[in-house]
Amino acid sequence: MTEISGSGPQVQGRPSSGALLAADIDAAKGKRARSRDLRPLARLFPLVASHWPQALMAGLCLIVSSSLTLGMTGALRLAIDHGFRTRDFILAVGVALALALATASRFYFVTRLGERVVADLRRKLYAHVLTLDQSWFLTIRTGEVLSRMTADIAIIESMAGVSLSIALRNVLTMIGALALITVVSPKLTLGVIAIVPVVLIPLFLFGRRVRSLSVQAQDRFADAVAFAGESLDQLETVQAFGREAAASHRFDGAVEQAFAASLSRISARAIMTAMVMGLVFAGVAAVLWLGVQAVRSGEISNGALLQFLVLAVLAAGSVGALGEVWGEVQKASGAMSRINELLAATPTIAAPRHPVALPSPAHGAITFADVRFAYPGRPDLPALNGFSLTVQPGETVALVGPSGAGKSTVLRLLLRFYDPQAGIVAIDGVNLRDADPKAVRARLALVAQDAALFSGSAADNIRFGRSEASLDDVRAAAASAEALGFIEALPEGFNQSLGERGRTLSGGQKQRLAIARALVRDAPILLLDEATSALDAENERLVQSALDRAMGSRTTLVIAHRLATVLNADRIIVMDEGRVVEEGRHADLVARGGLYAHLAELQFGQGQPRLEEADTV
Repeated sequence: MTEISGSGPQVQGRPSSGALLAADIDAAKGKRARSRDLRPLARLFPLVASHWPQALMAGLCLIVSSSLTLGMTGALRLAIDHGFRTRDFILAVGVALALALATASRFYFVTRLGERVVADLRRKLYAHVLTLDQSWFLTIRTGEVLSRMTADIAIIESMAGVSLSIALRNVLTMIGALALITVVSPKLTLGVIAIVPVVLIPLFLFGRRVRSLSVQAQDRFADAVAFAGESLDQLETVQAFGREAAASHRFDGAVEQAFAASLSRISARAIMTAMVMGLVFAGVAAVLWLGVQAVRSGEISNGALLQFLVLAVLAAGSVGALGEVWGEVQKASGAMSRINELLAATPTIAAPRHPVALPSPAHGAITFADVRFAYPGRPDLPALNGFSLTVQPGETVALVGPSGAGKSTVLRLLLRFYDPQAGIVAIDGVNLRDADPKAVRARLALVAQDAALFSGSAADNIRFGRSEASLDDVRAAAASAEALGFIEALPEGFNQSLGERGRTLSGGQKQRLAIARALVRDAPILLLDEATSALDAENERLVQSALDRAMGSRTTLVIAHRLATVLNADRIIVMDEGRVVEEGRHADLVARGGLYAHLAELQFGQGQPRLEEADTV
């Protein structure tokens, strides 16, 4: 057996990672439901700080525009107290023009900063989700993730782009107005201050309710999006079984639940807004009455009363506007708490602090030593149970066996999509737990049974295997995979868009494109999971010939259900219930009369193929 550096942790008798992740998500939702403050939005502060010059400019514009708004009241007071002198009129016009310029600047810089922060949040969230491992995605639907990355981000964008500008402007205006009315008339200011608690109590009480209902509405909407994504992704199946009406009915139910939750939020917010606005302007009317009495008694001038009233209206209007914006902020806080749950998720498959470097140049040796593995959520159903295998550099090894024997799991562990609960998986003598997953996967090229293609051109899909591949490399890989002919026959050749998931291609064409993608990668280890299953007999023969050439200098693991494709493998490993039960060449295995002989008889009958007739792997 190849010597293995680093033992790696041996974990037995612990809860599965899927169970732990599910518990983490439930705990996060419970914490989110109990949270009544705006702390989820605090995660935006580092993003704002990273653009401090723009934040500084936005802050200056906010201060200037708010100051000029308040300054207009002083200009009006001077004009009234001095009988509208020309210079007072010119001063008022000048302040108004400066206010217009400052307001425009404030809107531009604050909105620009908000959009920049949201763009950074989008990038950060997407990059983080891509690092999460396969076990995490077993605990959450893809549609739920997409909802958080789209609908919830859009809520944050609305708050950061518009509501934030309004909120900050009104906070500064309210503080400045309250400070100035204290100078203008301390007596009347006491009346205004007495109103503030009466306004703030319903604001915060209903604000909590609005936030809770916002989270519920967003969760219900995410459920609807998740179901729609599943249905559209499997549209052919839905239509083939005539389930359009049932799918539509189920989606209608999810949408109605989302609408009901949104309606509750809207109702609570409407009540909050009505109460705040009513209390604010009732208080302003009371203060106005007190002001009129003060003018009659000679305590303040007419201009001072006008300034006080305008300032009071500005302060009241700011409080009312904050009441309106508060609902948006609460909604954004709910959205951010859902986003924070994604950002808080940590991958269980990650590079150690000091990863062991894989040998260079690569050899391609593979070792499985007494590996035991069960998928998250299925601890009592091990996919591999004491699996051991050593593959020498350049060797071609075929994995065969009944469905559920663990063949595909071998490839998933080798790609380090998961870590085994016990045992060691190694490449070139290095335990994969001790290596960087990126470095491990760089030495592997996969051709899966389901050829996963992307929207874009044929060249883009082939270069997905190696982004720096030249056009000549792309053409060579396509030619080796017998894909050059149909690609060049496309209207735009290699630049032809293939549609979402390559739906404009046939199954065999998609499979050949996937093979070209693996070949251009030029990795020392080739993984073939039923790589020719979608090809007809003629194309299978041609592509298999190309794969034979590709496997000549590479270590190759082949999963095959059709035994005719693995007759010439250096070794055939027969698996059953997660273990190696037989090993050898085709003829030897048939002669033993074991599981392989049974599988061969089912496929070939009594007429076993001769090796010299097989031009396949």
